[in-house]
Amino acid sequence: MKRLILSLFLIIGNSVVLCANTWDTWDIDSLLSRLEEVIEERSIYIVGKEQRLDNLKKKYTLLSDDRERFELLGVLQEEYSSYNADSCLIVTQKRLEIARSLGDKKLLDFARMNMAEVMGIAGMYKEAVEQMDLVDINTLPDYQRGYYYHILRTVYSWLTDYVVIPEKKERYRKEMITYGNLLVQFYAANKDSLAYALSMSQYYNQCGEYDKAIKQLQSYYKQIGKNDFRGIAFWAYTMSESYSLKGDKENEKKYLAIASIADIQAPVLEYAALPKLAVQLFREGDVERAYIYLKVCMEDAVACNARLRILNILQIFPIVNDVYQQQITSRQKQMMWALISISLLSFFLLLSVFYVRKQMKRVMIARRELIEANKRLKELNEELHNSNEKLKEATHSIAENSYLKEEYIGRYMDLCSTYIEKMDTYRRQLSKIASTSSKDELCKYIKSSKFIESELKEFYAEFDDTFLQLFPTFVEDFNSLLQPQERIYPKENERMNTELRIFALIRLGITDSVKIAHFLRYSVITIYNYRTKVRNKAVGSRDELERMVAKIGKLNRYI
Repeated sequence: MKRLILSLFLIIGNSVVLCANTWDTWDIDSLLSRLEEVIEERSIYIVGKEQRLDNLKKKYTLLSDDRERFELLGVLQEEYSSYNADSCLIVTQKRLEIARSLGDKKLLDFARMNMAEVMGIAGMYKEAVEQMDLVDINTLPDYQRGYYYHILRTVYSWLTDYVVIPEKKERYRKEMITYGNLLVQFYAANKDSLAYALSMSQYYNQCGEYDKAIKQLQSYYKQIGKNDFRGIAFWAYTMSESYSLKGDKENEKKYLAIASIADIQAPVLEYAALPKLAVQLFREGDVERAYIYLKVCMEDAVACNARLRILNILQIFPIVNDVYQQQITSRQKQMMWALISISLLSFFLLLSVFYVRKQMKRVMIARRELIEANKRLKELNEELHNSNEKLKEATHSIAENSYLKEEYIGRYMDLCSTYIEKMDTYRRQLSKIASTSSKDELCKYIKSSKFIESELKEFYAEFDDTFLQLFPTFVEDFNSLLQPQERIYPKENERMNTELRIFALIRLGITDSVKIAHFLRYSVITIYNYRTKVRNKAVGSRDELERMVAKIGKLNRYI
């Protein structure tokens, strides 16, 4: 139960990250990093998927009315589609049997179209077309005609891709275009639907009007629900096709990454975008990522029993695997030579140590002679020595006070951060305990994050006061390092803002983005973006900014 709750929270959290942002603001590196994260988390999404399937199957066993069972099997088919080919086929066969037993032609035609769709996904194109021949479009209800055109257009599209005989390829292509045009006409009455946007974009792609296809899809993006991962996947994959036909490889790669993220979060186990992304990365020389992505595609395709997808992956995977293994072998050789070099350096270092010891003995002899000479000068230097001692003590006191201030701030921050984390952990533990009992009000109070937010606000205020007490001119000194039009000042009711706190921590010697992110409760990517953005505002070299910040408040003699 705990695992399920954790899974749901993670899935909801990730969906917000995925959909609450405009993809145009994400660069390809950020998208690939996010893709690697969701690949690591894909077992969590699968747990949620299996839970939904179990609930649907339990509900199915409780139904006695065949029409209700027919409808529920349609939901199950949708869930199993691109997730488990064998189970999807079994569900579709049951649906067909129920439709036959009811003797309802509309349901029977609908079930046959379901069967044709599953056959097409399984690579049984001829059987899919034969199944569709049994469906009389003239007797279909209007709301099922779009589905009819979609299946035939999709099947003929696959046949066009896989058939090698030119005459048949051309015939299948014409059929694909015919049903694609019918699909556009059918959905023209509902121009706000995803089906219309996809159909129109595919139509524009066929006509070579790729910019129109992209514009059509871009206008629809905001209408996709934040949890509609399948819709996002279809949308992004179609965008990638348009950019591919246009010859824009960077945007094709970007939208393939978006579609791959959405596929894994859906989740499905038969990927269309991820293998294409892996191939593109392989061609660009990113062999390691390509290997990881194709390995995931193969594992999940086997789990889904998507035979056609397995065959497609097998065409490229051995090549990528060979190159990847060659790289590993090359790295191992490099490591071996590095170890040999280190061993030789260690040997020469030992020789150097013996030589230095020998020289030290000579120095000790010379030092004894110098001590004898110094004894003769001791009386003359006594007064000067006493003065130097007093000056040294004063200097040591100043340096020690500076050290104590910095040490105090570091300890203060660690203790406060630890306290907040403990309080947050305590709040979540109490929340779980209260949730298991029936004390709703207690649960509601404990789950509230107001306490933590208040503590954080007070904590950062205390940090600002303490830091500015020790470095009162920090804001002015920091802004002197930035271009005049780019200087950063806190609001009236603030002493410091996030950007100033980041560089205050750098002034204290905390330069690790992970530690800064942990302290300020931001993501590492956000901290990295802040640092990069401020470095770009530097008066001089952007690479020297953080080093200059570290000097703020120090005397030159201690730098």
